[in-house]
Amino acid sequence: MTDIHTEAQLDALYDRPVPTSILKEVDHVTADYAKLIAASPFAILATVGPEGLDCSPRGDPKGFARVADPKTLMIPDRRGNNRIDSLRNIVRDPRVALLFLIPGIGASMRVNGKARLSTDPGLCASFAMEGKNPKCVIIITVERAYTQCQKAIARSKLWDGSMHIDKTSLPTVGEMMERLVPGEFDGKAYDAEYPERMKRTIY
Repeated sequence: MTDIHTEAQLDALYDRPVPTSILKEVDHVTADYAKLIAASPFAILATVGPEGLDCSPRGDPKGFARVADPKTLMIPDRRGNNRIDSLRNIVRDPRVALLFLIPGIGASMRVNGKARLSTDPGLCASFAMEGKNPKCVIIITVERAYTQCQKAIARSKLWDGSMHIDKTSLPTVGEMMERLVPGEFDGKAYDAEYPERMKRTIY
């Protein structure tokens, strides 16, 4: 068998952690870490619930994630498809993890902690965009914060424009939906209307 089932097997396979990977982990957002978060326009939010795990993209102009204090991070919940999988998970299990990406920068920022949801009118209003408030704000009590090394982004060449994929080489959402529910969905109309629909509903 080549499957790994125990931590002992992992420890035998891998070297000891690089010392800096341990030293950089702290239980709060440092001043330097806050600068990285403030420079990020995009994060991936991981949550967990009874049905399993969820991973959701979060994006806005840089600085959308607010470091209220070294132990508190706030993120507005912007308008979406109303599945609210992440929010459903948070009210049942507060554990969350965040990965912040910064365009053009190899290092990323990771934050783990416990989250709650607030509908405080003043707080929501402080995150208004284009005159529209988020329905709630995700407030995260930070338990672990650390930077992720550059290797994954370097290997993927994520920020290399020459590696960007021609979108016409991949199926559109409308085309995929048509194939998922044949005869029940007009993919061409969906794709044609989407740019204008996104303008109206982005906030």
